[in-house]
Amino acid sequence: MRAKGIGYDTGLETGGRFNRPFDPDLVRRELAIIRDDLHCTAVRLIGTDLDRIEFAAREAAALGLEVWFSPFPWERDEDELLALFADGAARAERLREAGAEIVFVTGAELSLFCRGFLPGGSLPERLENLLASRELVAGLPERVNAFLARAVEVVRARFGGRVTYAAVPLERVDWAPFDIVSVDAHRSKEVEHIYREGVRNLVAAGKPVAITEFGVTPYRGAADLGARCGEILEYDGDVPVRLKGEYTRDEEEQARYLRELVEIFTDEGVDAAFACTFVCYGLVHRADPRTDLDMASWGVVKVLEEGTGKVYPDVPWEPKAAFGALAECYG
Repeated sequence: MRAKGIGYDTGLETGGRFNRPFDPDLVRRELAIIRDDLHCTAVRLIGTDLDRIEFAAREAAALGLEVWFSPFPWERDEDELLALFADGAARAERLREAGAEIVFVTGAELSLFCRGFLPGGSLPERLENLLASRELVAGLPERVNAFLARAVEVVRARFGGRVTYAAVPLERVDWAPFDIVSVDAHRSKEVEHIYREGVRNLVAAGKPVAITEFGVTPYRGAADLGARCGEILEYDGDVPVRLKGEYTRDEEEQARYLRELVEIFTDEGVDAAFACTFVCYGLVHRADPRTDLDMASWGVVKVLEEGTGKVYPDVPWEPKAAFGALAECYG
């Protein structure tokens, strides 16, 4: 693969609260580890706050990383999305003109995470409605593609680099306006037998292909569930407090999954891939399996409840087996 990457969450704001701290020194340190120890050549910077993304993008570019500038469209309507992309594209262009290698990602999985494409006031409601109605599935591509055509015009008016969109397959995106075909492609048991063929077909279409998300969480059976493996949390309001049931921690399952998918992407000619994800700060690791929230975390590192790590004494986490697996694949 040309670009070996990982997703990096700069912060998602919900209910006036961010899911992670944003200390500039910590961000710099984590990005350096991503380059030096994970051997990444690219990073996908995700978040709802453009100031945070811009700061991280500047730091990542200074490290020589290719930056995928990815404003996250959390619960916005179409007008709010267009304003977000316009602002983000202008910021990304300033970085590009200064010499950074930037790809602008015009949103991600809009049908699921935003208002107006599917009925429902939240992600769980939209998913439930989608699974219950074939008519919704059939009509979704037209709605998504109509909006993306508008969004690409807004972005290209302000940004001169490559442009893409992080899709889910059911959106059936028209890739003609984009420079790169990008898909969030989590393999589950249901699609395992056709997964490699699906990747091959994307590449065969002729444009560069990026897998903008791939990964699972570290418990036994997570690989079978694919994108839904993180749905094991109980909440107190918006705060995760425990797991829904009894799960067995299995870091090797997460690591094995990453190895297998990187091998597929490499064999089939994928241009860029971004493991999901580096760190999930809201999901701490605990010894008690019922409250070990890290079992629902896509991160390749586990966040400590207190103190700092042993491998990296200046950060509040420890690498998981997935960290070593990805570093080996990318190195």
